[in-house]
Amino acid sequence: MNENSPCQREILAEGNFVRLVRRAGWEWAERTNNSGVVAIVAITEEAEIVLTEQYRRPLDARVLDLPMGLAGDVRGAEGEEFREAAQRELLEETGYEADRLEFLLEGPTSAGMTNEAVTFFLAQSVRRVGDGGGDETEDIDVHVVSLDQADVWLKQKRAEGVLLDPKIYAAMHFAARRDLSDG
Repeated sequence: MNENSPCQREILAEGNFVRLVRRAGWEWAERTNNSGVVAIVAITEEAEIVLTEQYRRPLDARVLDLPMGLAGDVRGAEGEEFREAAQRELLEETGYEADRLEFLLEGPTSAGMTNEAVTFFLAQSVRRVGDGGGDETEDIDVHVVSLDQADVWLKQKRAEGVLLDPKIYAAMHFAARRDLSDG
């Protein structure tokens, strides 16, 4: 059976935020109650990358990743634009803001496991305007790391037992491809 064949879709389970689906022998998770995921490659004027660290229950571990979050998950703002969600998440999680966000790319987070896609934005010359740390359901540590020292710093964090989200390396790739002195 090819992927274009009509086939019955079966919902196996559904919670407040996730639905488990089966079709044509495949099982996967779908996010519910949002319109997508945004990730922000936040770079300071001093060529530092802004990263977040928090405990993630599914992994039972602390994870270092990019500032990111759901779009359209706030009651009353279900139609929130991705760029607006990225600005909100950047400020909420890190306490940093950017005058402008540049769209970088959109792609699947785990194509064999979920239908979720993430939209990346570049935020240059970000500046700290608040504490960050996330909303009332989050406990986020904010790290600001010089891009030229990031590889060594990330290796140290991994040695400490912190899991590294590979999206960090994609972010560093995009940061290296830009002339960040332009702001």
